[in-house]
Amino acid sequence: MRRGDVIAGLSVSGLMFPEAVAYATIAGLPPARAVMAGIAGCLGYAALGQSRFAIVSPTSAAAAILAAALAAMQLDPAQTGLVATAAVALTGFFFAAAALVRLGGLTNLISRPVLRGFAFGIAVTIILKQLPTIVGLPQKAPDLWHLAAALLAHARDWQGWSVAAGLVALASHRALARFPDLPGALIVLVAGIAGSAALDLGGNGVAMVGSVRLALDRPALPDLSFADWSRLAQYVLPLALVLFAESWGTINGLATLHGDTVRPNRELAALGLANVASALVQGMPVGAGFSAGAASEASGAQSRATAVVAALALAALVVFAAPLLNFLPEPVLAAIVVSTLFHALNPMPFVRFWRLHHDFKVALAAAAAVLAFGVLNGMLVAVALSLAAVIHRLASPRLARLGRLGTGHDFVDLARHPDAAAPAGVAIWRPSEGLFFANAAPILDQIAAAARAEAGTRAIVLSLEETSDLDTSALDALGGFDAAMARAGIRVQLARVHDHVRDVLATDGAAGLLARSSYSVDDAIGVIGPRGHEGE
Repeated sequence: MRRGDVIAGLSVSGLMFPEAVAYATIAGLPPARAVMAGIAGCLGYAALGQSRFAIVSPTSAAAAILAAALAAMQLDPAQTGLVATAAVALTGFFFAAAALVRLGGLTNLISRPVLRGFAFGIAVTIILKQLPTIVGLPQKAPDLWHLAAALLAHARDWQGWSVAAGLVALASHRALARFPDLPGALIVLVAGIAGSAALDLGGNGVAMVGSVRLALDRPALPDLSFADWSRLAQYVLPLALVLFAESWGTINGLATLHGDTVRPNRELAALGLANVASALVQGMPVGAGFSAGAASEASGAQSRATAVVAALALAALVVFAAPLLNFLPEPVLAAIVVSTLFHALNPMPFVRFWRLHHDFKVALAAAAAVLAFGVLNGMLVAVALSLAAVIHRLASPRLARLGRLGTGHDFVDLARHPDAAAPAGVAIWRPSEGLFFANAAPILDQIAAAARAEAGTRAIVLSLEETSDLDTSALDALGGFDAAMARAGIRVQLARVHDHVRDVLATDGAAGLLARSSYSVDDAIGVIGPRGHEGE
């Protein structure tokens, strides 16, 4: 084992411990579950994963989603822990099944802008839910708006010692964030324990975390009906999807930065093993969170041994420091959570989306969905937004009319290149997406309408460079378009036709279109000739 891995593992464990306790609080579960999840997750991932920087442990998003799922199940309190274990086991099962059928492409199912908006919304949600702990009020509310109203209505009842402890911890953690080589969360945690003991914060009404007992109880699953298992699976499936999108973003981002190689299907299997291991120790859902991964990189991790060292150090830390948690103020822990999530509140990604005129609305909608409908429903809306964005882009492609640039063989968008010119009587069109059942008919109808409206059009060149295949609906639409233009006396010539599309045309018996298929736009223009007939 390399010295760099030992140093990095020890440094990361200092962040994992307070985060684990904090995320357990978010999920409404005992802190020991998050600690055991961090230990099992790191060891499970190290056995199969590829990233040298990934630290697989509970994440804020997974904790919030799990809490929302457990609340939606409306469980008997005695069943909550068992159902949480079942949710973790199902998460591992979904990861393993996806790896088995090689669904690594799921990494792109949730777009980065939607994930960014979701992370922003969930960060705001978690931060607001930490405020009652910081001000010393046990306020509960059905949603964020009622929670904020209740806190303001009881402002006179805020506990001064709690507020002071939370603000000092928050300011300290933000100051230490400027020094990434230092375990800021652990330093604040230790200082909070020392300050609590010295000032007797517990005696002054400040709530304490209490002890953390690590115990390996026999794994058990809840006695649920098939309908309840199905309902739980409906919550866990999108949880696993969001967890993998978050994890892959961290793993792939750090790998790309350092020239490492990671494969999504292998990472699916590794995360599946990590979550199964977490379920066996009755832990929480685990993934490769950004903060722990960034800390691992900053500390100089050189191999997956870093995660092993971090897991062992975390176990040792809890065993020897567990009694001290009786003096850890809950406002200090809440402040660490708030400070850790500050990076997710950065508005610059939204500014970038707005400047680029891309994805701003879907990112904003994802954030608003979490705030308006809660974490669970907001997560489902975020997934739906990603799919809707893909469908909208494919179904509503841009249609460019092309012209020749100078006297060469290049054909470009006339709207962007006024110096380009279209051949007389020939309209050259290029859809920005491939033709398929949802967009073929509207695109071809638009081209047909333009041809009929423009006097003198004798031929149309349809560039299919983005179309690698044709489904039946697109094929029928293309045949109907060709026949309609033929009746109008307009020749249709296909350009940039892929070999597979040629095979589809040949199999369907579309001999006319196949004969009028060219490999380039320039060839198509040459075939059409000066009078709209085949050139010599």
